[in-house]
Amino acid sequence: MAETTKTTRATGVTEVGETAEVWRTRAVVRRSTRVWRVRGSAAVVAVIVLAVLLVPPLVQLDQQAVDLAAKLQPPSLAHPFGTDDVGRDLLLRCVYGLRVSLLVGVVAAVVSTVVGTAVGAVAGAFGGWADRLLMRLVDVFASVPHLLLGIFIVAMFRPGVWPVVVSVALTHWLSTARIVRAEILSLRSRPYVDAAISGGASRYRVAVRHLLPGVLPQAGLAAVLMVPHAVWHESALSFLGLGLPTHQASLGTLVQSARGSLLAGDWWPTLFPGLCAVAATLAIAGLAGAWRERLNPRSRSELML
Repeated sequence: MAETTKTTRATGVTEVGETAEVWRTRAVVRRSTRVWRVRGSAAVVAVIVLAVLLVPPLVQLDQQAVDLAAKLQPPSLAHPFGTDDVGRDLLLRCVYGLRVSLLVGVVAAVVSTVVGTAVGAVAGAFGGWADRLLMRLVDVFASVPHLLLGIFIVAMFRPGVWPVVVSVALTHWLSTARIVRAEILSLRSRPYVDAAISGGASRYRVAVRHLLPGVLPQAGLAAVLMVPHAVWHESALSFLGLGLPTHQASLGTLVQSARGSLLAGDWWPTLFPGLCAVAATLAIAGLAGAWRERLNPRSRSELML
């Protein structure tokens, strides 16, 4: 009987040890996967930034130059992405398109983050009727689909960059406002905030000196996460013919102008702009995910389990 008990205990210890070793192996694999994912995202973002900054001034070629003799050529050494229906080099057009789409995405993300942070900070710091009024405003905007509201906004202006920026900014600040408000409500219960209020500090001073600095990292993360959404929003509006003018290269206008070529069997004018959009947005989202894990170590520990 004693030998059976010893054997059972030894087996249990062995199983626990094997289980711990399995979990450690999984943790190492997930950690290494996360590291390589972040490195890959950083490399893609670096290549895109260098391309959009250096290619236009260094390559002395006109991206609008028409060469009908070279129209719809498939990818080759001379034209790695091929040419479009009027003979323009698609690689150069994609670089210019990325430049415009990322400009729209970054500016729109910054504007929407500023608006959302201001609304969330006022609602969370002052509370009362201001909180109720601003949150009802958020609910009203959230009840309308983003794309539908964006179409309504850009339809009031001529096609251009700034109507698209305004459209994206006014339809994507809601989540930032809610995040900032929730974070400020959490910070209001901290002891140093109670000490500042007990010391006679006004609501404005408490909000500016103690609450707002605490939500800036979350607001910055929200801005980075907003860039991929803004790029896809611009691409959707331009694809529908409501965003940028067709002669201005962006990821959306490139795909929109290649619809006829795709129906004719020429796949490259549609494929490469789409791949550029997917690569840029996934890389930015990957870096934002790494930033989020640094801000919230609990989520990183949960991923390790």
